[in-house]
Amino acid sequence: MLQTLGTVLLFFFILGSLVLIHELGHFVVARLARVRVLEFGIGFPPRAKVLRSGGETLYTLNWLPIGGFVKLEGEDGDQDADPRSFSSQPLFVRMIILVAGVVMNLLLAFVIFTGIALVGDPAMGIVAGHVQADSPAQVGGLLDGDLVVSIDGQRYSAFGPDSLLADLRANAGNTIRVGVERAGGVSEELTVTLRDAAAVSAGRGALGIEQLSAKIAVSSVSYPPTQAIGLGAERTVGAMRMVLDGLGQLATAIITKPTEAPPASGPVGIAVQIGDVFWTMGPIVTLYLAGILSANLAVFNILPIPPLDGGRMLMMLLKSLFGARVSLRIERLTYLVGFVFLFAFLIWVTGFDIIRQLSGPR
Repeated sequence: MLQTLGTVLLFFFILGSLVLIHELGHFVVARLARVRVLEFGIGFPPRAKVLRSGGETLYTLNWLPIGGFVKLEGEDGDQDADPRSFSSQPLFVRMIILVAGVVMNLLLAFVIFTGIALVGDPAMGIVAGHVQADSPAQVGGLLDGDLVVSIDGQRYSAFGPDSLLADLRANAGNTIRVGVERAGGVSEELTVTLRDAAAVSAGRGALGIEQLSAKIAVSSVSYPPTQAIGLGAERTVGAMRMVLDGLGQLATAIITKPTEAPPASGPVGIAVQIGDVFWTMGPIVTLYLAGILSANLAVFNILPIPPLDGGRMLMMLLKSLFGARVSLRIERLTYLVGFVFLFAFLIWVTGFDIIRQLSGPR
């Protein structure tokens, strides 16, 4: 019960932080553009407390812990004579204000990925559940339950791309040094001559261990600052690409298999995933997952679907091209239809999340 409560609180903290950072981007750029910000809210209404009421911006704390919001003067599309209203700004200024939230989420993902790389990626090892008799592992001194963490001094990041098992196969027939972590935190390095390539091709493992499982090692994989920054950028782009690929798979699944579980998770599924990662792999991997979710939020928000930021940007472009032919009534109706579509999609995905949890592992 306590673990479930911890998972729920962690989910709201991560999701709320990501949304709040997104809204902070809108807030900061709006202030820099001298657009009047009427309210900056932490959480969603109903309002719990006014944190600060001095000046032109009302800062509030709200009861629903799912991020925050920014309310700008004239953001609902009404023509406003106030030169500091959102609707009175040039198109490029309004575009920059809207895209600022997406940029903040991408920047956050980059900072998370870079920070983890600077501190050191958690190393991933392979647990030897059972050492085969007369295998290279047994001859070399490997024991059941040992965690294999390195080959010839090379450790393997939990975030890839190198694979310990792939390198074992690539070294078939060679004599290598295998680093292991044993019970009680004892680390040793064993010399092992692996099975040859013919044996590996025949389906026998190069090392001779069975019942394998991945586990975070005590050690870490460190990078110099320049490489860490490069990895941060690379992983941010990779997270965006992963989200885009996922959206493509989701669209295909909706069209071809609408009655089957989609390759996506709603709030319930995401909460379960966060809990699983946190309780089994620890806070660093959970933080890495938060970076992926931040990139996910950025890509999702830039989609040209009202009322997302991308949809609002699309409507502004259409209004600049077609003028009065895109009335305020049509604009608001478009936002309403988009909101209903997104809410229905959320319910649909969440339904499958719940079914997965009720059915349990298969």
